[in-house]
Amino acid sequence: MNVSHPTGSQDPDSAAHRETADWKALRGDVEGIADVAVERGRGFVAAARGHAQEYVDRRKGDAAQSVNDLARTVRDSSKTFEDRPNIRAFFDSAAEGLEHLGTQIENKSFSEFYEDAEAIARRSPVAVAVATFVTGFVVARFIKSSSLPQARDLGLRDAPFRDGGYRGSALREGSLRDVPPPGLHRDHGL
Repeated sequence: MNVSHPTGSQDPDSAAHRETADWKALRGDVEGIADVAVERGRGFVAAARGHAQEYVDRRKGDAAQSVNDLARTVRDSSKTFEDRPNIRAFFDSAAEGLEHLGTQIENKSFSEFYEDAEAIARRSPVAVAVATFVTGFVVARFIKSSSLPQARDLGLRDAPFRDGGYRGSALREGSLRDVPPPGLHRDHGL
């Protein structure tokens, strides 16, 4: 029931009531959408975790085989040190440790590995930080060494830098006369 005022406008209390009801309905809709989004997000996270666990379980056998192959190689290498028992004992001990690791990889689940890693991190966080740093350094060196060939490897000693400078023999000789403009080579006679 709309009550009109003599000026033709509606009752202000009625308009405010409708506006409040509209906001409540909108808030309810937004809350419903948020609940659906949260539920779908949880489902997505659970599915991703399940896929990751399946992938790790599939790759676990390959990893165990690789570790066991490495152990076999280390053990075979120890045979060359038959005349040096201390060195051979070191290699044999390393091979046994690798074999034990291979067995653990085969027998443990992903969650057990995660729990073990978490326990190690809690027992000795400094060692984990150092190991993480060393691993990062080794990976960075590996990536750097396996990257595309450097300009010096391609014979571009006198190629310009991005900032317009030149490198190589032209700077050592103290003259840029012999350096061709960018894009031209000395073979073009310029």
